[in-house]
Amino acid sequence: MTTRRNLMALTLALAFAGSALAQNPNVRFEKSDLTIESGGKRHRFTVEFADNDERRTLGLMHRRQMAADAGMLFDFKRDAPVAMWMRNTLIPLDMLFVDRTGIVRHIHERAVPLSEAIISSEENVRAVLELNGGTASRLGLKKGDRLVHAMFR
Repeated sequence: MTTRRNLMALTLALAFAGSALAQNPNVRFEKSDLTIESGGKRHRFTVEFADNDERRTLGLMHRRQMAADAGMLFDFKRDAPVAMWMRNTLIPLDMLFVDRTGIVRHIHERAVPLSEAIISSEENVRAVLELNGGTASRLGLKKGDRLVHAMFR
């Protein structure tokens, strides 16, 4: 029950903060390289890094497209249940929920644009990687795959 309350509190906080932040053109994201190790293959991406409340709340809202080798990595700074949604997000996304060691613990494929449905991590995670919808399926990504990025060292 406590976990459910925490998810609801996070969701409500994002709802109130999201409207104001989505309109702020001054929010900037640092970019970095990320590799996903899956099935003996290495898939390289350039990700924007959402590492504070302002960046995490804005995320990929209002964007009409994203390069095939791009994504956004959300760092929540601690292990906890995470709840995401697609409010004001115009492109379908795959969400990879990742533990503090970089291991993928859950994948939600093809999140529906503009939906306010809650997408849960299903367990404690440190980060979420958002990729274009369909990327996980196209590359054969699965639970247990590993993300290689500076935040997981």
